Amino acid sequence: MSLRPQIRFAPFSTPTEGCVILLAGDGGAFSDRAREGDPDGVLDRATGEAKFKGKLAGKFDLLLPSGTNYSRIVAIGIGPADKRQEHDFIRIGGAAYAALRAGQAATAVLDAPDGPCSVEEVMRFAMGFFLRSYSFDTYKTKKKPDEDEKADTPVELTVQCADPDAAEAAWKGYRGVAEGVLAAREVVDLPANVLGPVEFAEKAQKLSEQGVEIEILGWDEMEALGMGALLGVSQGSERPPRLVVMRWNGGADGEKPIAFIGKGVVFDTGGISIKPAGGMEDMKGDMGGAAAVYGLMHALSARKARANVIGVIGLVENMPDGKAQRPGDIVTSMSGQTIEVINTDAEGRLVLGDALHYVRDRFDPAFMIDLATLTGAVIIALGNDHAGLFSNDDTLAEQLADAGRATNEKVWRLPLGEAYDKLIDSKNADMKNTGGRQAGSITAAQFLKRFVGETPWAHIDVAGTAMGSPKNEISSGWASGFGVRLLDRLVRDHYEKHEG
Repeated sequence: MSLRPQIRFAPFSTPTEGCVILLAGDGGAFSDRAREGDPDGVLDRATGEAKFKGKLAGKFDLLLPSGTNYSRIVAIGIGPADKRQEHDFIRIGGAAYAALRAGQAATAVLDAPDGPCSVEEVMRFAMGFFLRSYSFDTYKTKKKPDEDEKADTPVELTVQCADPDAAEAAWKGYRGVAEGVLAAREVVDLPANVLGPVEFAEKAQKLSEQGVEIEILGWDEMEALGMGALLGVSQGSERPPRLVVMRWNGGADGEKPIAFIGKGVVFDTGGISIKPAGGMEDMKGDMGGAAAVYGLMHALSARKARANVIGVIGLVENMPDGKAQRPGDIVTSMSGQTIEVINTDAEGRLVLGDALHYVRDRFDPAFMIDLATLTGAVIIALGNDHAGLFSNDDTLAEQLADAGRATNEKVWRLPLGEAYDKLIDSKNADMKNTGGRQAGSITAAQFLKRFVGETPWAHIDVAGTAMGSPKNEISSGWASGFGVRLLDRLVRDHYEKHEG
């Protein structure tokens, strides 16, 4: 995997050499400070000739500018100040990283035409720069003929800003969140022969080094708890299941925890209801919900969040073995409710049903949020721009929507209701695990709702956003890490005890 950039912060001064990154405002305007290193006015003339207008995250590259010792000047557009949104500086930082080469050193002068960037803007720029550094190249053994000889050397960035001490102090927490996103991306990208339930659990175990309490349940422990729904999914695989419980105790003693639960099907063949062969390789990413919860726990513990948080991931592999469950089988969940398995490819909800009941029964959380690459139907409904949101609590739903707008990890609320719930009633058991093609994402959410009781709860279907989502300034690969920044923001804004 690509090396992480080295980022440091420094006061404003005129760079003397190397690659310099400058911010271009609306119309391609630069601040007076940005022009200090360009005494011949080459940049203004060049951008004018190229009709570079400073469009948000747009780039203008000037090589060996005359009158300077710079190797390059890279201008990144920041758009008009009155239209700038919170997420934009993350995009700008990502665009800056994309303009550089491996092993290159650069200086970014974060002074805009409307004034020096705030500490928050500096942090978002640095986060975007860090996030764009990710590429999944672990299994690449040969370099391309034109690949730079410094490919194994990290990019070094000096960020000039108005308050470097404050930026340096804040960066540790922001870097922790960015690392959580990259950790989520990595487990989604890893092939299933490398990352099974046991190996994923071992990665989660390492969070204990950051103060997260880890508990890992195997088959015997889950069988003793009566988790027949989760274990039914796993029984066709030679690889044993795991339920990983992660606890971060950063809040007040006795304060109710908040809980996040992730679907972790490390590979989904569909089981006996086997999927078509075309595209099945992508089902290594059917643990994108568990990846987000794992990344979130990394983020919260790295930045020492002042909240009590539970993260639970149910890890299984769904295989069509001779021991695999069949369509028509009836399983008993931990809650005591029985489920007729109509389609073994509707397996994620079986894993989550037991995990949700376990968290509710053991921890009595203030709320529960589950994330899952649960249905293809949500992609038909929303494409790749929004995750599907379902909830039994209007306040929690609105908080998630606000966090989505702030981070650009957007969610769209879809309905729940009695008419949809009736579609999963079974004549042979308490419920069936699919209601058919119509309203497929909604009936899946209705299924999960039967395991949450009165606990405030939200379900986020990330099938269209966690993997194979469109490339952008901060994510150039297959796995996006969707959900980590969204949920970190939710915790930060609404459920964390702040000093003062």
